[in-house]
Amino acid sequence: MRRLPICLLLLPLVPAAAQAPMVTAEDYARAESRLGQSLTGLVLGGSVQPRWLDASRFWYRNAVDGGGEYVLVDPARRTRVRAFDHDRMAAALSRAADSTIAPLELSLTSLRTGAGIGSTEFSVRGRRFTCDLQAERCAPAAGPERTTPRTVIVSPDGNRGAFIRDHNLWVRDLATGDERQLTTDGVEDFGYATNNAGWVKSEVPVLLWSPDSRRIATFQHDGRAVGMMYLVNTAVGHPSLEAWKYPLPGDSAIFTIHRVIIDVDSARVVRLQMPPDAHRSTLCDHVTCGNDGWTDNAWFPDGSRLAFVSSTRDHKQATLRIADPGTGAVRTVLEERVATQYESGLSQENWRVLPASNEAIWFSERDDWGHLYLYDLATGALKQQITSGPGPVLDILRVDEKARVIYFTAAGREADRDPYFRHFYRIGFDGKNYQLLTPDDGNHVVSMSPDGAYFVDSWSTPTTPAMSVVRDARGREVLALGRADITRLIAAGWTPPIPFTVKARDGSTDLYGLLYRPSSFDSTRRYPVVNYLYPGPQSGSVGTRSFGPARGDKQAIAELGFIVVELDAMGTPLRSKSFHDAYYGNMGDNGLPDQMAGIRQLAARHPWMDTTRVGIYGHSGGGYAATDGILRYPDFYKVAVSQAGNHDNRLYEDDWGERYQGLLVQNPDGTTNYDNQANQLLAGNLKGKLLIAHGSMDGNVPPYSTMVVVEALIRANKDFDFLLLPNRRHGFGNEPYMMRRRWDYFVRHLLGTEPPEYQIGSRRALTP
Repeated sequence: MRRLPICLLLLPLVPAAAQAPMVTAEDYARAESRLGQSLTGLVLGGSVQPRWLDASRFWYRNAVDGGGEYVLVDPARRTRVRAFDHDRMAAALSRAADSTIAPLELSLTSLRTGAGIGSTEFSVRGRRFTCDLQAERCAPAAGPERTTPRTVIVSPDGNRGAFIRDHNLWVRDLATGDERQLTTDGVEDFGYATNNAGWVKSEVPVLLWSPDSRRIATFQHDGRAVGMMYLVNTAVGHPSLEAWKYPLPGDSAIFTIHRVIIDVDSARVVRLQMPPDAHRSTLCDHVTCGNDGWTDNAWFPDGSRLAFVSSTRDHKQATLRIADPGTGAVRTVLEERVATQYESGLSQENWRVLPASNEAIWFSERDDWGHLYLYDLATGALKQQITSGPGPVLDILRVDEKARVIYFTAAGREADRDPYFRHFYRIGFDGKNYQLLTPDDGNHVVSMSPDGAYFVDSWSTPTTPAMSVVRDARGREVLALGRADITRLIAAGWTPPIPFTVKARDGSTDLYGLLYRPSSFDSTRRYPVVNYLYPGPQSGSVGTRSFGPARGDKQAIAELGFIVVELDAMGTPLRSKSFHDAYYGNMGDNGLPDQMAGIRQLAARHPWMDTTRVGIYGHSGGGYAATDGILRYPDFYKVAVSQAGNHDNRLYEDDWGERYQGLLVQNPDGTTNYDNQANQLLAGNLKGKLLIAHGSMDGNVPPYSTMVVVEALIRANKDFDFLLLPNRRHGFGNEPYMMRRRWDYFVRHLLGTEPPEYQIGSRRALTP
């Protein structure tokens, strides 16, 4: 064999990383400067979150140079002024607190009104002060904190609060502090108003006061036969065991609720005359969703009846019912049956009972779009389809029964606009006089005044900063509140994401997303691609279409030398029913065929995207999808960072899997209908680099879901990286350590260079 020159022999030994761009501590510092904590304070004004004082007046905090000002708005008078003299109030507070407080550093917690604005309450370094606005005097707030604990649900008249003690429901007189027991037969695992869905639990009771404050609607929560979940903390000495009831898909016993209505004065408990319901709602995988108390329950305005919706275990049937609080008698009004899963809205349930006209408004996706329908409350007969056409109704914000008008948000109803932009509309009960109330092309966040005469309209896009106005109920502009100033943001080097549209796997459906490039972008280079995703089904990858200076750490990752892509694939909400149900019963799909199709189309347009080097990452459902991506499509995804993934939904809470995958079915050959979504069954496919991370005390997605994948990878003799974070719960994804490990993993394995030693939070390299 002929000998080669020594120099040629050495060439192949030069590591590939030496050919890759070097990533320095300065690059990491620049990436860190693109995170929210660095950018949010650089945006001044624009976005308005109103705090309504009375029927139509409101106040809000407006970000200005140096801090914030408090603004009082009176739409009827068309005035926008400072709520008080900030200089004098700061001086008064400084005297009372014996501390120097700057005028634009005031922390206002409440405004109180009478004929005018009379007093305010401020928080100063953990102390509360009440200030007289006319006298401009402040004093330490007397007595205990005026607000009641979160674990006490206050009655509408403000006189009493209901709470749980020893599995029973109690009531407290808020003026005297006197307490009285309402139920006596509550026991462990069969208590009243218990707030436990398995994946989340709380001491806040689940109940609904009647409007007259005389009755409480709640339930006895039956978990007596439900299986247990266990977590053990990490500590020096003996560990502590955390054990609670946590049902899983396929369990013979899940949580059920035995509905009751309690007369508060007499402590009489009336049990509704019906079998217990499955612990389900039409809105989320709990019976309390968001901030509206007990979801799918509504008292008649006079407290004479309780309306509620029962959902079956598999979410395929929802039944509107009316209960008599005196006798417990229950009447069925209407039923909705679907082939996949029924939901009644996005952030709140979109059904209403209208006793004055003996009607009900109902939400249905029966024509493939989410629309409103008018029913006869007495007979259950359909009277009228109210909304129609492409684009789903999202949330009902107000129903004006006297004028027979509904105010609602919807998406995708305006041609030639991003279908994810939310707009505000009004329509008559008869489906006539349909009107767009927010004409500007953007994503609108709306808050209506209590009297329905006005609404605050704040709109923006991912690339356009917020602008806010007050409009009347007909959509006419009443008062401009301001536009966000991003001068300082741009001066800091901020670059907006790039919106894009691609086709789905079917070649015809439009998909929408955002693309991030380094601020030092060079079109002559070829950049590896990082795919951030959340697969749904209850939300998508992109999240809000409103403006935000930072959207997680996607721009930060781009600054390290990547193109970052986030795309809302089929299987996510805010589009049609068929779009949302694209992979019902096959959650292992995770929208990945659309993610890959979208990246390939983008790369065909942009030669600077290198599809031979594609990474993927996500958290929770996104962590599940990231592992699924590198195992199911190992020739496309080369590097994955998977955090807190629910890798097999047989190990996750029952409501989630049974809603989107269906009830567990065991086949004669031992296989199940859940096998198509189990990541551990794909472990043998691993080719690339995989980092799996989980918190050891994750009570939402317990770590066993990750451990079955780890075990399968070991059994398959695969090399991978595993990070178990001691004592972490579910939300560790944006901790500085996890974020830095994520960045390092992509830099090392996708970019092909060694990352610097760097600590996020210090804004400096640990070593030169």
